[in-house]
Amino acid sequence: MSGENEDELLPYAGRWVARLRGRIVAQGGTPAQARRLARSRYKEIPEIVFVPPLESLTFPPILDDVRRALPEGLTVYLVGGALRDALLGRPVHDLDFVLAGQAIATARRVANALRADFYPLDPERDAGRVIVSQADGSRLLLDFAALRGPDLDADLLGRDFTVNAIAMDLYSGALYDPLGGVRDLKDKILRACSPSAFADDPLRILRGVRLAAEFGFRILAESRQAMKMAVVLLGDVSPERLRDELFRIFEGPRPAACLRALDLLGALDPILPELQALKGVAQPPPHVYDVWEHTLAAVDALDGLLTVLAPAWDEERAADLFDGLVSLRLGRYRQALADHFGLPLNVNRSLRGLLFFAALYHDIAKPDTLRPGEDGQLRFWGHDQEGALLAERRARLLALSNDEAQRLGTIVRHHMRILYHVNRLTREKQPPSRRAVYRFFRDTGPAGVDICLLALADLRAAYAQTLPQDVWAAALDVVRLLLENWFERRAESVAPPPLVNGDDLMKALALEPGPRLGQLLEAIREAQAAGELHTREEALAFARQWKP
Repeated sequence: MSGENEDELLPYAGRWVARLRGRIVAQGGTPAQARRLARSRYKEIPEIVFVPPLESLTFPPILDDVRRALPEGLTVYLVGGALRDALLGRPVHDLDFVLAGQAIATARRVANALRADFYPLDPERDAGRVIVSQADGSRLLLDFAALRGPDLDADLLGRDFTVNAIAMDLYSGALYDPLGGVRDLKDKILRACSPSAFADDPLRILRGVRLAAEFGFRILAESRQAMKMAVVLLGDVSPERLRDELFRIFEGPRPAACLRALDLLGALDPILPELQALKGVAQPPPHVYDVWEHTLAAVDALDGLLTVLAPAWDEERAADLFDGLVSLRLGRYRQALADHFGLPLNVNRSLRGLLFFAALYHDIAKPDTLRPGEDGQLRFWGHDQEGALLAERRARLLALSNDEAQRLGTIVRHHMRILYHVNRLTREKQPPSRRAVYRFFRDTGPAGVDICLLALADLRAAYAQTLPQDVWAAALDVVRLLLENWFERRAESVAPPPLVNGDDLMKALALEPGPRLGQLLEAIREAQAAGELHTREEALAFARQWKP
């Protein structure tokens, strides 16, 4: 393009324009749109030109490696979230590509060239995945799929939202935007690609809420109405897909706002039906809200707490005194907490997401529920015990792993224990003893760290704006003591090296194997963790005097 036409083209950056005799007569998101609009007014054949964006888009360097690995003459388009994020100036991670056919074969060729892993993602739809292991230990996913439909326009029309229905020619860099997704990005709106978008895939209801929260976008009224109409179809979505989208919400920004939006759409009941029973259930003081509003407040408080305790937290960002106290008293454990949450129970889901699941279910059961215990006898269970069973059941219905379900149950089952120590410290000035610390982590293990954070969020949600500073300070002191023992003194007070073993006790006390031996070993470990025993001889002397 000559210099004299550059100013004329600036308003059309990122668009296709039709020119006749050097004059722009039409523009569109694709060459076909520009040509069609021009031919509707002029009989002459226009020249169709793509006007590059004002600012070049930034992609990971591996995109150049992909280009070099592709066979010559093959037309491949970059689509989806990567292109959306690049247009927004956000970091780009995983990459999605579409092409006319032979997608699995192309993905395998790219994997070989990059010395990366490959597996067929969906053989029926001709989709393959390349998994690139990076130097920092993270993985980069490159997905290749055949066009769904006869051409690119049909493929993009069949997607969820217009902001995700933009494509870029991998070689020329030209954009294809038949649905106006670039304009919607600028206007910060979410618009469904078609009236049937949510009926075609009801999971898009959850995805739309998540994207709106992540980007601060507004969902158009007609799209919200289409979401509501498709809610009844959520029961047809597989548990695995529902689970994965829920965890993306838990792991993303403003999870409490997302949950409230899903509830307003009527989308929570088909997925997490237990939550409906929380609405309107009053709680005694100091609770400010009913159980449902308290639950959302706890999720929101947990989100804020994890933000304050993130390694990248800036001390000057403290929103109020309570955040400042969190930073002051627990800030030393930022990296330790990051390492803790960096060890998920499943490679596809984060421990952070599981903790938000626990926050959502921590008050799921009413107190004093009558049910049979392990011995078959009827007894009253507190809401923490009953809630743990309900949470574990929902976890398994959503196809979480056994480890995740057990961790979830442990968090819910023991989430009230810290508040007992907070009350005691506030009223009697008695911090948790070494014995209490040992028993807490004996019963909870690594989940005890998660419980510490949930307990703080639960407390803040209970009091809301009425939370006394001394109560909050006491809660932080209890949690600091527990985290100190877990992260810094574990070998001393949480899991001390054994002073004696079962053989020692059987020889010294003429004991037989059985429950009594196990109980005695546990009593010795507890006394050792409490600082009462230090040597083998002291342990044996304790054993001779011990009575169950």
